[in-house]
Amino acid sequence: MREHALMKLEYGRAIEAVRHYLVTYPGKRLAERLEPSTDLRLIRSRMAETEEARRLLSKGAQPPLPSLEGVEEIMMLLGTGYILSEPQLGALAQFIRSCGQLKKFMEAKSQEAAVVASYSASMYEIRELLRAIEGSIDRGRIVDGASAELGKVRKRIRVAEEKLHRKLDAIMAKHAAHLQERLVSQRSGRFVLPVKKEYRKLIRGAVLDESSSGQTVFVEPEEASLLQQELGLLRSEESREELRILAGLTEAAEGCKQELSINIETIGHYDLLFAKAKWALAIGGRPVELNEEGVIELKGARHPFLGADAVPLDVTVGGDYRSLLITGPNTGGKTLALKTVGLLTLLAQTGLLVPAAEGSRLAVFRRVEADIGDDQSLDRSLSTFSAHLTNLIGILAEAGRSTLVLLDELATGTDPGEGVGLSIAVLEELHRSGSVVLATTHFNEIKQFARVTPGFRNARMAFDEESLRPLYRLDMGEAGDSYAFVIARRLGVEENVLRRAKQIAERLQAGRGKPEDGELFDGLGIAPAEAAEGKREGGSGKRKSERGRDAGATPEFKIGDVVWIPSLKAPGTVYRLPDERGNLTVQVKGQKLRINRKRIKPYIDGARLYPEQYDLDIVFESVASRKLRKRMSKRHVEGASIETPSDD
Repeated sequence: MREHALMKLEYGRAIEAVRHYLVTYPGKRLAERLEPSTDLRLIRSRMAETEEARRLLSKGAQPPLPSLEGVEEIMMLLGTGYILSEPQLGALAQFIRSCGQLKKFMEAKSQEAAVVASYSASMYEIRELLRAIEGSIDRGRIVDGASAELGKVRKRIRVAEEKLHRKLDAIMAKHAAHLQERLVSQRSGRFVLPVKKEYRKLIRGAVLDESSSGQTVFVEPEEASLLQQELGLLRSEESREELRILAGLTEAAEGCKQELSINIETIGHYDLLFAKAKWALAIGGRPVELNEEGVIELKGARHPFLGADAVPLDVTVGGDYRSLLITGPNTGGKTLALKTVGLLTLLAQTGLLVPAAEGSRLAVFRRVEADIGDDQSLDRSLSTFSAHLTNLIGILAEAGRSTLVLLDELATGTDPGEGVGLSIAVLEELHRSGSVVLATTHFNEIKQFARVTPGFRNARMAFDEESLRPLYRLDMGEAGDSYAFVIARRLGVEENVLRRAKQIAERLQAGRGKPEDGELFDGLGIAPAEAAEGKREGGSGKRKSERGRDAGATPEFKIGDVVWIPSLKAPGTVYRLPDERGNLTVQVKGQKLRINRKRIKPYIDGARLYPEQYDLDIVFESVASRKLRKRMSKRHVEGASIETPSDD
């Protein structure tokens, strides 16, 4: 799958939603490798196990996933020569106990979730290592019974400590008047007494510290020094024995590293499986029937990020017709329909459950391609049309019978006539390749093409003409429109204007909108610019062109008028009025050309196109030029200039 399509269809956002439910590090690592598969058997298997896990959770089951806190670090240290500490071995013991609990839980669920429960059979209980750790460590400390030698040395330590404390008590009683307080404290691990500084010489021993005020010195009495040395030796012996015990337990853990790794891997799989099931419960996901024939039949489908309030989508494509053209008003849900079909396809191929009603079917595609939204790149100087075209080139190069293609707003970003032709050619080529195609459009020519061409079908997004609100429902087998006239009427546009608009639209749709004979829409009566003139002259019905011919005059033009250029078979907009030789500057498809007034014909009066005091720079200048002109009006811009056509 191309990353571009995954991004446009928000596949990454869906995977991130699943990751939100993960609790273990191996589960999160597995989620990073999630991607759509093209293996039908594997997809069915993954979807079936996710459905089992969903049913299990829906009944209130709470699988006891082991905590892996600290386990990742422990596994990295095993085999490096590092000796595990008491807390680390305690965490390892807790992990082993939790694995046993999960194994027992899943075994108890084998009847209602056979596939999900079967994974626990691969887990090891590792009882010997658990007994060894539990027999040596309790609450983060090595117990006396961890070894016979440790028990002996700790007994001797306790005897030595008792003798030392008795000796210190006797010294304190003897020198009570010389002490700041009757208290034994420690400095550098050795027992000391707090002696008043002026009585320092009355108590024989070494001064190990003094108070911040200097009024107290901490003295290790000479009489207790030998006992403290003996105690220090015993504690060193204890530390050596404890280290030997920890080394033995670490060695035992290293011997079980393979079993521990398998348990961690299984827990990661369970973590991801239950995360997918939890997300399925959150979005109302369920399994769908899968096929490799390109058949998509969604019933009551919802985009997973719109929630339960979204209007369900019913759509079918891939059987008798493999190309579906979706029409309807702006914001009516056309693009959302494409994204829903595309994302649900990707989710299903990842083994995730999809929010759709029972009986839905989805196809497994080797490629899902999407051209949705505006990909224009300012830094690469790509226009909207160029960006779409670049993407279409890539799609056409890869399209085949196992490809789902989603195209949004065909024929946009360029001249409508050329855009329609290019769009139909692209649709034909995709049809020849055998791809399954869903596309949206506003253009009647493309709707008509889909209506009469085998293998194509129309659908429309429903619209409430009374409330002027989209219904977000897809009606199959019908071509919709943009409802521009309905909306215009409800907003108060006069009926004579609407009738005229419909005449022009029908004329253009019939391909007769080019005034090759010099008259606009011959056969409709009065051209738009001339209708107003006739009305001003009392409605005589005599055309301005006729009056002009009677007087031997040529038409008068104004800046902003749209004219027809027979030699180019294209319309243009008057940019500069005629000079003394009768040459006008006309903008044609972004280029400004010098053309004699005798070589052009009236098309549409600019007064009918633009409101009063309309800024025609919007028509004649690029966005970049207008921005630059605005900056230059505020301050000097070094090296900047705006070129305009000369009068030569």
